[in-house]
Amino acid sequence: MDDAVAAASIARIRAICAALPECTVDGDQHHKIAVRAKTMAWHTVDHHGDGRVSLAVKAPRGENAARVAADPERYFMPPYVAQHGYVGIHLDTGDVDWDEVAELLVESYRLSAPKTLVKQLDE
Repeated sequence: MDDAVAAASIARIRAICAALPECTVDGDQHHKIAVRAKTMAWHTVDHHGDGRVSLAVKAPRGENAARVAADPERYFMPPYVAQHGYVGIHLDTGDVDWDEVAELLVESYRLSAPKTLVKQLDE
């Protein structure tokens, strides 16, 4: 696991989240990304010794399985939260599509945020 990759990835995630009303990023090796205290994503580093840097985001029902089936090298079913619709994406592959990561975070935000905040995002 590369500490520079972990630091760079959370910095990029913080920048994406800064544009989302009332979105917070808290933590150390396990960063909780939330809107009004409702978790919408997790950035993890070496989660349970897996040696990976990854992001788990809330996704529409069934999308997690579809993404994993389509690209199992990039996506995975994150422990504990996959059953709640979360999908994981590895951020340590060297070819991360950060536009896609931003889209996943915005979609997760839309699924988690109150309607008033989603409306602010759309304005």
